[in-house]
Amino acid sequence: MQALIKSIIAKRKILMKQIRKLCIALLILGIIIIGCSQGTVPSNDKNKAAIDGNKITVFKSPNCGCCVGYVAELEKHGFDVEIIETTDMHSIKQKYKIPRSMESCHTAVIGDYFIEGHVPIEAVNKLLEENPEIDGITLPRMPAGSPGMPGIKKAPVKVYALSDGEASEFTTI
Repeated sequence: MQALIKSIIAKRKILMKQIRKLCIALLILGIIIIGCSQGTVPSNDKNKAAIDGNKITVFKSPNCGCCVGYVAELEKHGFDVEIIETTDMHSIKQKYKIPRSMESCHTAVIGDYFIEGHVPIEAVNKLLEENPEIDGITLPRMPAGSPGMPGIKKAPVKVYALSDGEASEFTTI
């Protein structure tokens, strides 16, 4: 009888662990979904005009959830997005001369420019409208509340321009 009770208790413990893991996974998924809907700017005619005819290619890791959120944000604002999944993001960063201190999780390419990380759409539109002589723009790391990232944006974010790996301020949003 004691063996049966021990067996039931052991099975109950395993079941409880699985339920806890499922709850945590659902909580994380909820945070990602909520984050994807925050920190966005509604599309308008000016935004649409800046991107008409522009195809953007996003290089991302196959397992990156926040990258999916950023792609959704681009599509929401009318971009024609091509996704290329790769396990070698390092070579992409090297190709575009993105310094480690300026890296994020994904790299997008539009025309002759790269866009590194969760750069707000306003900065992308500014890049396309002004057409500066730079290699691309970056929002280093993965700030909470930036497009595709969960959480609440607590302060303006600084977007940097990069030319030959050298950074300068592009805009603050």
